[in-house]
Amino acid sequence: MEAQSSRKVRESPSDPEFGPWLAQASILVVDDEPGMRNFLMRTLGPRCKLIEEAADTEEASRKLDQQHFDVVILDNIMPGKTGVEWLAEQRAIGFFADAILMTAYADLDTAIQALRAGAVDFVLKPFRSNQLLNAVARCLDRMRLRRENYVLRYELKSTSDHVLLRDRLIGASTAIRDVRDTIARVAPLPTSVLLTGQSGTGKEVAARLLHSLSDRAQKPFVPVNCAAIPPEMIESELFGHLKGAFTGAEAGREGLFMYAQGGTLFLDEIGELPPAVQSKLLRVLEDRRVRPVGSEREIPVDLRFIFATNADLEQDVEQGRFRRDLFYRLNVVRIHLPPLKDRDDDVQELADQFMHKLSLQLGMPPVPIDDSLRTAFSRYDWPGNVRELRNLIERALILGKFSHDFGDGPRAEEGSATDSLADIERRHILGALKEAGGDKELAARRLGISRKTIDRKLAAWNG
Repeated sequence: MEAQSSRKVRESPSDPEFGPWLAQASILVVDDEPGMRNFLMRTLGPRCKLIEEAADTEEASRKLDQQHFDVVILDNIMPGKTGVEWLAEQRAIGFFADAILMTAYADLDTAIQALRAGAVDFVLKPFRSNQLLNAVARCLDRMRLRRENYVLRYELKSTSDHVLLRDRLIGASTAIRDVRDTIARVAPLPTSVLLTGQSGTGKEVAARLLHSLSDRAQKPFVPVNCAAIPPEMIESELFGHLKGAFTGAEAGREGLFMYAQGGTLFLDEIGELPPAVQSKLLRVLEDRRVRPVGSEREIPVDLRFIFATNADLEQDVEQGRFRRDLFYRLNVVRIHLPPLKDRDDDVQELADQFMHKLSLQLGMPPVPIDDSLRTAFSRYDWPGNVRELRNLIERALILGKFSHDFGDGPRAEEGSATDSLADIERRHILGALKEAGGDKELAARRLGISRKTIDRKLAAWNG
């Protein structure tokens, strides 16, 4: 019986009158009157991706356990339990759809109860199809804006490398060509991918390329730096929470798993996840269902997972810092991003790209990169990889010249063409420290490397 009560439209055309999001929406209709359900199915079915119907609240609850819906259209007066009562119960155990209440009685008490229960819109019976479609379109627009604003916070916290190299892995070296070839083979598959490599090698750029080449390219790409979220907040940020689930949870909220619904979730620095969250993530990967904090209901999710780390996860597993079973679940397809020093002459092409795009972005004239500077680029070890090169170019544009460590000045007193890579690296780091007034944190940010790297280098040089 239930198999006949749903209709899926896989390729619904975008409706210009009611916005592009209706064609991607999943909708549940709950009404005890067959005639009204039939009208709603005929009105919405050709326009949305998925529509299902339920004749009562018990059937509606079962369907919510099986499938995530963007919008629930709910009649208020039904046998046994009103729509408002059922909605309030569902909010208490985990209900993350937008609800539209259909009612023939527009009294103030009903309106107040519905708002308290979490309904976001009303349609008064009798209504025309356009009134209902406009209400659904408003819900989807609000949902899209809410999710985009939330995800934008993580975009802004993310590294800026992808802004200049979005969906691209530049270079003609064999190492980077192999990476591009592997990404092209893996991208169309639903398989999770683990990206490894040093900090600054372009793991987020690779993740965006995987997303853009997949069949989810038109859906959300949600990047999350696990190391940037406090451990006590990360479960709520990822999984969402109900109102009152913990101190300060004044309203329920979907997590990043839900905001990436249908698209790609990119979890960077995956090795920084706390053990308790590692356990919950393993269950999500196995069951494709998430349980928000404080919720009794697990919500189905449709996601592509991409993970990244600059740590040695095998070593973390051996030392008990990372779950062994989770590591095996992540490590299905691994793509290693090579360090810049192992990419032949890619540094020259990257430098030209950064110089061109950053000069336009900053509104400053390009700084010439002469032959001596290019030679220094080729000889330098680039401990901060592509990010360090980008920061170097940006700093040169702001100052109007490159620092003497990279050839713009009296090189005779700084070193000769026979200097080793270690000598060039030492001068560059010490020069950055000098420019930063000895502030190691500032120098590390400018170089695109970690504070620990500077401490380790200084200890070695002073040893």
